[in-house]
Amino acid sequence: MPDPLKKILEPIKDLQTIRGVQLPIGLEFLQLVVTGPPGAGKSYYIEQIKGWPNEGYLDLTKHGWWKNQSLIYRPREVHLGLPFKGIKEALTVFDKEWLKTDPPLELELNRIVLPPVKKYFFQTNWHNRYIFEFLIPRPSTIYQQRLARQEQGYFPVDDNLSLEMVRQQVAIYREVALYLHRAGLNVYLRKGLDNPPLFFAEPGIASVPRWTLDKIPQKPGLNTLAGWKYLFRRKYPIEWITVTNIPQKIQQVSRIAHNGRSIGLYLGTKELRFNPEIALGVKKNIAHKNWIINTETSCSTKKIRGFIRLKVGETIVIGRSNPEFIELFDLDDSVGLRHLSVTNRKGDLILTPLSTEYSTEVLLLNDLDLRERLERGRHKALLKIRRIYGQEIVPLPSKMALDSIRAVNTLLKHEPFRPENDQGVAGGLIELTSQSAPVIVGDLHAQVDNFLKILSENCLLDCLRLKTATLIILGDAVHSENAHEMDKFETSMLIMDLIIRLKLTFPENFFYLRGNHDSFSPEINKNGFLQGELFREYLTEHRGEEYVEEMTHFYNNLAYVVCSTDYLCCHAGPPRSKVTRAEIINMTSDSPLIKEMTQNRLQRSNHLGGYNKSDVKQFRKALEIAPKATFFVGHTPMDPFGSYWLNAGNIKNHHVIYSAHDDGPSIFIRTAHRFMPISFPAEPLTEFINDLN
Repeated sequence: MPDPLKKILEPIKDLQTIRGVQLPIGLEFLQLVVTGPPGAGKSYYIEQIKGWPNEGYLDLTKHGWWKNQSLIYRPREVHLGLPFKGIKEALTVFDKEWLKTDPPLELELNRIVLPPVKKYFFQTNWHNRYIFEFLIPRPSTIYQQRLARQEQGYFPVDDNLSLEMVRQQVAIYREVALYLHRAGLNVYLRKGLDNPPLFFAEPGIASVPRWTLDKIPQKPGLNTLAGWKYLFRRKYPIEWITVTNIPQKIQQVSRIAHNGRSIGLYLGTKELRFNPEIALGVKKNIAHKNWIINTETSCSTKKIRGFIRLKVGETIVIGRSNPEFIELFDLDDSVGLRHLSVTNRKGDLILTPLSTEYSTEVLLLNDLDLRERLERGRHKALLKIRRIYGQEIVPLPSKMALDSIRAVNTLLKHEPFRPENDQGVAGGLIELTSQSAPVIVGDLHAQVDNFLKILSENCLLDCLRLKTATLIILGDAVHSENAHEMDKFETSMLIMDLIIRLKLTFPENFFYLRGNHDSFSPEINKNGFLQGELFREYLTEHRGEEYVEEMTHFYNNLAYVVCSTDYLCCHAGPPRSKVTRAEIINMTSDSPLIKEMTQNRLQRSNHLGGYNKSDVKQFRKALEIAPKATFFVGHTPMDPFGSYWLNAGNIKNHHVIYSAHDDGPSIFIRTAHRFMPISFPAEPLTEFINDLN
């Protein structure tokens, strides 16, 4: 089975040695909690560093496990109780119920209970209290260690020991380590006591754990004001800088207050612009003080520009060691490999030089009207959306909706860039040129505001008008996944109205692929709600049978695959069976390929029947495109925390995108030589547009 951690782990460069073991430089000894599969060497490890000798147990499915007595004494070794499909109680990977089940039980990671995020001054910060080290050697190494220890005595967990058993246990711990990391807990991994600790460095994710970079400062004494501040506030003194229009050198850890002004950061000869993120329609007291990092202050109609979004609590390392930063910011030799770390602490910027060989300066940008210009540009984009739609952002009148869907169905039968099938109408494949920059949008699931946010950013509508960009939605725009909205369909109807109007406006560079929710099938079931049938009933009530019939034709007229010379897209994944280009073009409503390409899921330890690397390779070959062409799919968020996952399943250039999160959408854009994800904040744009004059 594939290793989800392959190619996303990097050695932690800054280390400290505690009792002969190398640990991250920012780790406090009493933060350490060690876990891993049986036989990994945890007990020997804890004994060597003089940690607490007794083993602990944490049931990760129980609320409050972070307050468990097993965590009072640290460092210590803990075993994890984990949730498995079909089993009510948590199991360890050495429980008999887990060992005897064939096929192996599937992990249900969504049942893991996570510690609350600190929101108030007197609230405990459970996320930062512990740092979890997952000790996970290779399965063959663990197997040999467990065979060897049988000569020393009886270990019940080694009954019926086999290499396959060890492989399965290791796979479970790898999945859990990645899940907890993505959930925001402090997690790193080690493949053996003689190996360096490794941190998660996922492609496309700029942030890194702060404790991998900074040595813990010596606590100040109580004979100083700083010492008393530390005693009551647990904060180390940092030099505050007041940024002015005179450049100032950054030579030590410095803090810049968030005051709504933009800052120029000069790394050698390169200028980066740090602009406060401005969210329209969001009250200041609830807006997140995020920063947008780029080299320009405005968007371009010639190409979609990328940027880095630095959210509250995140840390990034800027330098030439990151190829995405090199391309995005055009970094040259005047910038160090690891030049500077930047942390967003409650909106304030913490700048930490990582090299003394390269210069860093900050400067206040004289752009007092930036907020006005940005808001004015966004207002224009929002007004354009309203003009394209033809009215306020509410469902269209029944006649207008029927006329629109009839027109789009006529268009889809001979849609541009779709080779005709044997019946002489547009087939299941869209073949695009590489001249227009693709913008890839994942499942929207009735999140109208997310869709409006995407349309109103980055000069996208102007790029669509000038045909310098092509917008591709990977299906499943309908059927909300929010728990309180699964049986409500007004936003599903509204988002389809928007999509249909946009398709009529941009017929040659706006494409919507079919997903598994693009149907009235009774098999579409979410938490007991038959969303396909319920949506049909809703449309029948509000638009009539004739409209429902046209919507059925719309679903059946959609393509399933988009491909170009350097990328391809479909909703769920490639077919497991061998397929040809001609078969994709001639897909009919009863073709078994439809189910595969709209419902397949990636092979993981909790879904062994999914598609894998060889299926992706075979699919690229069938479409006669480059072996390394980037493959985009939606359908299956890898966890509930992110919106995009690069090289998913350790398949190079295979990315998953999900655009329906409540906290804002993510998309993929193509820069000069690569695709990169960008994320936007949530904004109440439906209400905002409807209030515009």
